[in-house]
Amino acid sequence: MNYSEFEKAIQTLGLCAKVSYDDLKSHYRELSKVHHPDRSDGDAVKFDAITKAYKLLKTYMESYRFSLDKEEFQNQHPSILNMKDWLSGNTRES
Repeated sequence: MNYSEFEKAIQTLGLCAKVSYDDLKSHYRELSKVHHPDRSDGDAVKFDAITKAYKLLKTYMESYRFSLDKEEFQNQHPSILNMKDWLSGNTRES
């Protein structure tokens, strides 16, 4: 896989830059129902493109390695300003 294939898969599925695996799966299911070739108005070519894009992104997400450090956590959860308070359950001061 190269980046252009990756980018094309994102565009084919109409996804935004940040998406969870569950969001990807849900979006794929919606699109595949609409374009499934067994439907009278289905489109086999579009369905194949959607399926290939989903498989590519699914493979990427399944094999992505997460960094379990503070910087990665803050990048994933920018609204949480003080990780220590969030983890301990204490309320943070305004």
